[in-house]
Amino acid sequence: MIEISGLGMVFEREGRPFVAIEDVSVDIADGEFVSIIGPSGCGKTTLLKIIAGLLRPTSGSVAVNGEQITGPGPERALVFQNFVLLPWANVLDNAAFGLEARGLGRDERRAQAATQLARVGLNGFESHYPRELSGGMQQRVGIARALAVNPDILLMDEPFGALDALTRQLMQKDLLSLWQESEPRTGVFVTHSMDEAVYLSDRIVLMNTRPGRVEETVDVPFGRPRNRELTAHADYRTFANYLSSKLETMQRDDMSSRNE
Repeated sequence: MIEISGLGMVFEREGRPFVAIEDVSVDIADGEFVSIIGPSGCGKTTLLKIIAGLLRPTSGSVAVNGEQITGPGPERALVFQNFVLLPWANVLDNAAFGLEARGLGRDERRAQAATQLARVGLNGFESHYPRELSGGMQQRVGIARALAVNPDILLMDEPFGALDALTRQLMQKDLLSLWQESEPRTGVFVTHSMDEAVYLSDRIVLMNTRPGRVEETVDVPFGRPRNRELTAHADYRTFANYLSSKLETMQRDDMSSRNE
């Protein structure tokens, strides 16, 4: 379980304190897929980086299975929006990179990386280089690299945000299938897309801004397994529209406060 308790983060901007997030508390159960949505600047990525151990909070704490996070750990892996692949390394070595950092031998890490590349549909591309791949394929390498270290928790920061609409839809479908067919793991997913959050998640955390805080936590009322046909159902549209209206209200209020 991930336990986020009274979390706060203050940065310094132009010599003045800037409160990025304030008093954020959320519990995420083992095996749960939780999406975080909210207006730009509400602290979604900051929160994810704190869970990843890349940032130390100003106040509060994050614990995984009762142990407080003080830095990166082997039970967590992060997938970025930008592909962050090594341009001089082929697909197999890119996917094996995290395993090399953990001290596995060359043959073992390549075997594990090859298994994960096959799971994301990239078998046969092991010898290709990032420049030879489409954006969607590069992101698949990033997901395979994260899965190769077999994390209990997969953290994803808008991993499909840089993709075109069709590729993004395909990647959502593939991630959903991967999640439903693989061993249970916990997912924390940052996105701006209501449809994406509803389609993938068990629960959605809506964050507001100025300062970043949890506005509401909503259970997604659709069971698993899921497929793309779900998005055509009236109940799905009603639920997604409810979230959209909440976000629009938050954005409108934020713009009004900035103009005062």
